[in-house]
Amino acid sequence: MTRLSRRRFIAMSAATIAAGRASAAGRETAYWRGQALGARVQIALCGISQAEAAPLFDGLELELLRIESLFSLYRTDSALARLNRDQILRNPDPAMLHLLSEARAVFTATEGAFDPTVQPLFDLHARAFAEGRRAGADEVQQVRRGVGFDHVSLSPQAIRFHRAGMALTLNGIAQGYATDRLATLLKSAGLRDILVNAGEIRALGDGQGQGWTVSVPGGRALTLKDQAIATSDVSGTLVDPVAGIGHIFDPRGDAPPPSGPVSICHDSAAIADAASTAAVLMSSPERDLLRPLGAKIVGSAGIRS
Repeated sequence: MTRLSRRRFIAMSAATIAAGRASAAGRETAYWRGQALGARVQIALCGISQAEAAPLFDGLELELLRIESLFSLYRTDSALARLNRDQILRNPDPAMLHLLSEARAVFTATEGAFDPTVQPLFDLHARAFAEGRRAGADEVQQVRRGVGFDHVSLSPQAIRFHRAGMALTLNGIAQGYATDRLATLLKSAGLRDILVNAGEIRALGDGQGQGWTVSVPGGRALTLKDQAIATSDVSGTLVDPVAGIGHIFDPRGDAPPPSGPVSICHDSAAIADAASTAAVLMSSPERDLLRPLGAKIVGSAGIRS
């Protein structure tokens, strides 16, 4: 699939943005809804009409298809699916290398609490549940031998697994990447008041006033401006509802603590996504490791470092 370049996006959108600026005083808001990477996608563009935004939304749909072709676990032809199947991906797309480099930065900063090589654990427990049983301790131990992001090498020539049975999931960071990518394209086209939710949320500009109002778990409202927020919850999706096994697995081998949902703010939705995935697996003292990343936990009193 041809990548939607920044130049092509701007050229396609120039007339649309010019018209949108003319109507900005009325603060019209255009909306788009769709789906990507297993999440609902919602976009709001302030200062532009629905008709004026239509060419932009067409371009974003193409970009979401490209992102799916790279990072989807459920498309057998995606770059990620081919890597997991073949244990190597030659000449990877630069976007894949970029995302895995960001994942490695969070892996290193969290001392392994965020590790996208936990996918075999998900597969094991999902398969056992489908068979009407629980995964045995020996099975879990065997699968854990293939967990470890430090056994994945990254280069422009190839992404390669160095242990048998490895597999990656990018579900803890790719939705944030998609959010960042759409926001960046819209900003590069000249828009300034943007809200993108592709599983995680990024807000740019003032929205209808002093920022964009978003909801976080617990029903609280938070105002975002030029910032992203991501939330993770171990029990948000259950791989084995009978045993109460959630979809986030601790790569270090311990059972995830019952922390409830954790929301993280960051300039990047991808980093917020990965940091929140790690945070639900970390004790309160361990969460201090998130500070060098610039990740801020959203607490009951607001955002804190």
